[in-house]
Amino acid sequence: MAQNKDIREIIESARVKYAPDTRIEVFNIKSYRQKDTLILKGETTHSAAYDEVLSKAKKLFPRVKDSIRLLPDKKIGEKTWGIIYNSTGTMYRNPKHGTEIVSQALLGTPVRILDKRGSWRRIQTPDKYIGWVNGSVEPMTKADLQEYLQQPTIIVTSLYAISYEKPNAKSQSVSDLVAGDMLIVKDRKRKFHHVVYPDGREAYVPKTDAQPFEKWMKNRLLTGEEIAETAKRFMGIPYLWGGTSSKGLDCSGFTKLVYFMHGIILARDASQQVLSGKLIDEKGDFEHAQPGDLVFFGTKANAKNSIERVVHVGIYIGNKRFIHASDYIRIGSFDSTDPLYDKYNTKRYLRTKRILSEINTPGIEEIEKNAFYHPNE
Repeated sequence: MAQNKDIREIIESARVKYAPDTRIEVFNIKSYRQKDTLILKGETTHSAAYDEVLSKAKKLFPRVKDSIRLLPDKKIGEKTWGIIYNSTGTMYRNPKHGTEIVSQALLGTPVRILDKRGSWRRIQTPDKYIGWVNGSVEPMTKADLQEYLQQPTIIVTSLYAISYEKPNAKSQSVSDLVAGDMLIVKDRKRKFHHVVYPDGREAYVPKTDAQPFEKWMKNRLLTGEEIAETAKRFMGIPYLWGGTSSKGLDCSGFTKLVYFMHGIILARDASQQVLSGKLIDEKGDFEHAQPGDLVFFGTKANAKNSIERVVHVGIYIGNKRFIHASDYIRIGSFDSTDPLYDKYNTKRYLRTKRILSEINTPGIEEIEKNAFYHPNE
């Protein structure tokens, strides 16, 4: 006769197999017995995990009641996609203000809507990261999103900008903007882009603050030196846990935004980014390191710590120097003779990974190749 521990093992096996990282997959399935019926409750975004748990449960138990939600489900309706309409959409761990901020999504970012609770929506961004937003997203059907993404757009290239009601910088402001925001272009005036927000607002953005997206992508420079120069543009911006915008940045939000400003989508967290790219160094001599490489920090696996913990990341800029978010965006050095020597991070250095040679491999994806920007494919 099947025991409760059997179904717990089935659920845990499916979690490990299909959703080991709950930052990018929802997997919260529980089971309990009610007389002779096994009841499965909870939610997941992974259809194969759902199918496996259900099929194996039915082989073990004569009566199974399926109350698992496969997200997104009919509760959401047809509008299971959306576009961020605020300069930054703040993502929380739970649908409640005061809970941990886990990330941000920039204006114009296409997202999947997985669930909703009152004014809160659980979304997934193009890097597959999942969190809850209150407002900030304009829900759409897949067809709506497809049509939206076919429109010409601009990308904000200034660290900060303002959009206006009229093509005049002295007119009423419509919203703030940050580097990486994208908006549909309705028309172009002499000094302004006439833009439309995802929620229907119209505004004017100075041409000095933004470029046509296609032109920008075509002209971007994907060299380590250019990555390092872009990183230096953010110098002094304060550290913000969960921040991925020029309003405030955490360590991996910083590396992610720098690469995004060269048309590349990286994974969200340092412990995810370290899984991508080509290994360059683990010794700490930096003989083969190049500007633009990512440098990772944390705790190595040893007798005391059974697993390695990657907790910090920065960008190598040459001459044993790196730039990172620590209190604010700053430059540090691995060289003990350098005035910028960072003893603390040198001691916890783990490895260097190259990104630019591995574009369009897992975790390193051009914007135009990302599935969220092509939901019909």
